[in-house]
Amino acid sequence: MAVLTGSCRFGLWHVHVAWQDDLVYRVRFARTGFEGPVPEEILLYCAGRRADLSSLRSVATGGSSTFAAIYRAVRDIPSGETATYGDIAQRVGTAPRAVGSAMAKNPTPIVVPCHRVVAKTGIGGFTPDPAIKEALLAMERREKGRS
Repeated sequence: MAVLTGSCRFGLWHVHVAWQDDLVYRVRFARTGFEGPVPEEILLYCAGRRADLSSLRSVATGGSSTFAAIYRAVRDIPSGETATYGDIAQRVGTAPRAVGSAMAKNPTPIVVPCHRVVAKTGIGGFTPDPAIKEALLAMERREKGRS
């Protein structure tokens, strides 16, 4: 089976997804979208509705590298909550700077929810725009409040 690609909306942004079955290869935020299928869980999530993203796998979490361990730890952060770069570093046994580097290189944001990793003194960065991180966290907190 071929890798599928598609996009959906999240606010003013489009979320581009490359995936096959339950395995997500790439997620990116862009100003323009394109036609094609997107996993149902990501469609629901981007629409601000309850979604079980744990049913999706990420290419980033496989293996024994430090980055893979960081990505697995980040997947454990519950929706609507955050952890600091230092918290994740302590769980994995690495430095906060390594966590920041892994978050910047995360191939599957949303599936590996790097937006839930924040700086000790603020929100931290997010590519391509920290406003996306703020919007994702606000959406999750609203959804958590409805539970």
